Amino acid sequence: MPPIAYLESVRSHNRISADTPQTLDPATQESLYVRYDMDQLKRTARREDIAARAAASPASLGMWRYASVLPDVTPVTLGEGWTPMVHSKRYSGLYIKEEGANPTGTFKARGLGLAVTMAKHYGLQHLAVPSAGNAAGALAAYAAAADIKAHIFMPQDVPFANYLEGVVYGADVTMVDGLISDCARLVGENIKAQREANTPIEQIWFDISTLKEPFRVEGKKTMGYELVEQLGWTYPDAVFYPTGGGVGLIGMWKAFEEMEQLGWVSGKRPKMYALQAAGCAPITTAFDAHKPVSEFFQNAQTFAAGLRVPKPYGDAIILDILAQSGGKAISSTDEAILASILDWAKHEGLFLSPEGAAATAAYDHLLSTGELKPTDRVVLFNTGAGLKYTDMVAEAMHLKRPGTPKLPTSMPVGGIITPQ
Repeated sequence: MPPIAYLESVRSHNRISADTPQTLDPATQESLYVRYDMDQLKRTARREDIAARAAASPASLGMWRYASVLPDVTPVTLGEGWTPMVHSKRYSGLYIKEEGANPTGTFKARGLGLAVTMAKHYGLQHLAVPSAGNAAGALAAYAAAADIKAHIFMPQDVPFANYLEGVVYGADVTMVDGLISDCARLVGENIKAQREANTPIEQIWFDISTLKEPFRVEGKKTMGYELVEQLGWTYPDAVFYPTGGGVGLIGMWKAFEEMEQLGWVSGKRPKMYALQAAGCAPITTAFDAHKPVSEFFQNAQTFAAGLRVPKPYGDAIILDILAQSGGKAISSTDEAILASILDWAKHEGLFLSPEGAAATAAYDHLLSTGELKPTDRVVLFNTGAGLKYTDMVAEAMHLKRPGTPKLPTSMPVGGIITPQ
């Protein structure tokens, strides 16, 4: 496992020490990337060793099979990563990366697993996150595993499973009448108040928000390593990624850069597609208008809760990746997303999350227009298990639990009246 050489701001390329925990570049407020000594990695990190290492050691299972390109630290792990790549029955070139197989049922386990690992390494005791739901559940789980206190802020209408996760894992849960942007504001206000009150440093919350610390990207980048390894160390033609905050898309692009520097993969990088819901489509709106950044999406509303991010912090990075790769941003209506959930469940046996179905809906649309062919090799991410959204999907379907016949209040058993 390599030591971190330094942290680097995304655009200004300022170098900052990783010896102490960092959020953003203090000079520019840009997000930070983790950088390693690539010359050293070229000598020590070999892709041929990855599978052998994973087979030999339980500590190298899951995403930690890529320990040679992750920070030198003792993992806090629940078995995240190395999720299935399911070949579509209907489309010969399509593979679905099933991230619902992760702990807590979503891809968020990767980023929060590594972020909490580093928080424990640094000795942090309180972590705070604003979340559309799944990041909160993942933080709560990994914080519990690491004996760290989690403080999570979620919109009050998130899927019930997300609220339940926070409570079950023992997190400090605050439900907010608003969107993830309102949750982020409350996290910031709490941290500011703690500092102004001269709260002991070990009791001040550390903000682990999307792209406001460098290690969630490191965890998410393992999706890029995995999809390339699972395809025989080759690139697909395209990657379809449901995009709320967009850390997964950003992390995969970073993985592609690292693998190319290490000589692990060659050829043209895949076109990257960012998929959104029409009810909250800041990236699609900016992409269609050829703008370098997005604007706050007003009145955001969609049952794809993870896509309800009205202003992604990394919008400029996402849009730049789409432009570099020759991909695009596409949004689908909630009606199209629901139809895709039902179609893929019935015909492929996959209960997609609404976010994953935004990707399949877009894929089906591009097939119908001829922009894609069924033989084009595409990796499409289902970012979470559909079972985490049973209340949201049932409501969208206008489906209620079937009624049961009225039972007697007591039942005679062997001459004895027993209560029901």
